[in-house]
Amino acid sequence: MQKNKKPTNLYKEKENLSPQNIITTNPIDKSNNLVAKINILGSGINSGKIPHGIINHHNEKSLGVIDYAAFIKQISEIIKNHRDIKDSLNFFHSIFINKFSCVCTGLGIINEESGVINIKILDKISNVYSFKVFMSDKNNEIIKAIENCECSVLNGSDFLKLPSITNAPTAVIPVQIQGKNICVAIVSDYNLQNYLNLYQFAAANLGLLIQNSILNEQAAQSSYTDNLTNLYTHRRFHELLTQELVYAQTSKTKVSVLIFDINDMGQINRDYGHSKGDEVIKVVANKINENIKKQDIAARYGGDKIAVILRNMSSEEAKYMAEYLTYSLSCCLVDDIGPVNKVSVGIATYPDDSKDKEKLLILAEQAVLVSKTKGYANGRSTIVTTQDYDFWDDAALNSFATVMAKRHSQLGINFEEALVEQFQNENILSQNHLIEVVTSLASAIDAKDEYTKDHSSSVSRYSVALARAINLPEKEVERIKLGALLHDVGKIGIPEDVLTKPDKLTDDEFKIIQQHPSIGVEKILEPNPLLHDLIPIVKYHHEKWNGKGYPCGLKEEEIPLAARIVAIADTYHALISDRPYRKGLSVETACSILEEGAGIQWDKELVRQFIAIAPSLATKI
Repeated sequence: MQKNKKPTNLYKEKENLSPQNIITTNPIDKSNNLVAKINILGSGINSGKIPHGIINHHNEKSLGVIDYAAFIKQISEIIKNHRDIKDSLNFFHSIFINKFSCVCTGLGIINEESGVINIKILDKISNVYSFKVFMSDKNNEIIKAIENCECSVLNGSDFLKLPSITNAPTAVIPVQIQGKNICVAIVSDYNLQNYLNLYQFAAANLGLLIQNSILNEQAAQSSYTDNLTNLYTHRRFHELLTQELVYAQTSKTKVSVLIFDINDMGQINRDYGHSKGDEVIKVVANKINENIKKQDIAARYGGDKIAVILRNMSSEEAKYMAEYLTYSLSCCLVDDIGPVNKVSVGIATYPDDSKDKEKLLILAEQAVLVSKTKGYANGRSTIVTTQDYDFWDDAALNSFATVMAKRHSQLGINFEEALVEQFQNENILSQNHLIEVVTSLASAIDAKDEYTKDHSSSVSRYSVALARAINLPEKEVERIKLGALLHDVGKIGIPEDVLTKPDKLTDDEFKIIQQHPSIGVEKILEPNPLLHDLIPIVKYHHEKWNGKGYPCGLKEEEIPLAARIVAIADTYHALISDRPYRKGLSVETACSILEEGAGIQWDKELVRQFIAIAPSLATKI
């Protein structure tokens, strides 16, 4: 061992200065987070310079009169205003060194579970010495003081086995709170006897500060943990997912989110009681948590949902993991219930499916609901990723609507807005694909009003029939078919209380309704080049032959032919459909009304052609 070796600079620890009970490598017990905080004690103190006002450490004279009231107030202020342990200890050290000219100060956090005390000593110029003492070392002066539960005053500091620290009278002050050993303070000072009571007072307050920090840490940990499953809470899940996505963005890796939904929980609770339902949830949570990697994160996502964050895992790899987990669950038996094999599983992956956290979760939840509709194959769950289904499929679209309705209040995003965004981002592969997507979009919008379900598809069918009756080219017929499907797409921006009002609209409400052709063009058609040739149909289908329609007041043949066709089909379906204030009219009555408005509201020749084919069309949808 080298003698009188000069201490290393600030923050650097001493090398191999201690035999047996003093270990400078300082392996910390990870079970005590406070210890990790103590281990960075000293950072930020004086940057290796001697603090202003320090007296030479060989000065053994009294420092004069100490203002005890001011000292106590200063200690209280530290306790009150400095919640961070490292910061607080720095202040204590600064006070002792500056006010009392201590040779060194030290602190050890006692971890009775591991039987180890991690200690840090700071000298006058803030060099840091770290080591640990084992509780089993009964001959160590620090352990003796702790076991005797009383302050031990020693003639020197040789027992620390730190030759670079000047040998001076040293106090070892153990702190107990409610019968539990919290910490041990160490102070070396030539004037130790004069200020011992103050050091003990400060140590006791330091113990309170540490105890409060431990309790706060436990409370925070409790708020992160679900009481039933011992998994992370929904709130903590969101915090951790945010962190993982930031890391994935930086490292250019993938993150997959799995959501498990335990099916038939309502039935289990009704038939066997909620305690049995809780048992099933715990079994699922435990089995999932046992079988994921250490780096992965499991949380209780909702009442009967468990979510898992899989770091650096693609959608395909996540699906494989989900298959393994569902197999593991199927091997679990719950009394009275049997195997836990009825879970729905949805997967979404960053950045492939979305780079936005909330959208990623929406897609994962949608995948769960699609999984529910697919049921089980060979007694096991159907695992669904966002790549496994067509968004515009009826089941997928309904699932999306369900998720958006649930999340509307949380995110402020309604179903229609999200639907339009999805539509604009859709990669149209063919004309048939375009027709499928447009049909689904129109049906979703029609669903806003239970009395107009299938309205757009019916208007499209009637428009196609009239277009063919007047021998339009097939290409134009296809354009009219799509335009008619989207003729009311602008209702996506109309408030539902206006759209579904059973009574007569006020003038202001009617003005709102009149905006829907323009809204449809601006929000849906104009952003999509493939739909630009449908703009005249959607924008002008409420124009009238006499020029009193909207939005532009066009008249007669100023109105595009396709828009005139759709206007007649639109009115006809409205007449024969049930409304909140009346039953649907007969074909004869509806045709009579069209005939009366021919040459006034509608193109007279087109009305004549439509009346001729109307009986061959379905009377009601």
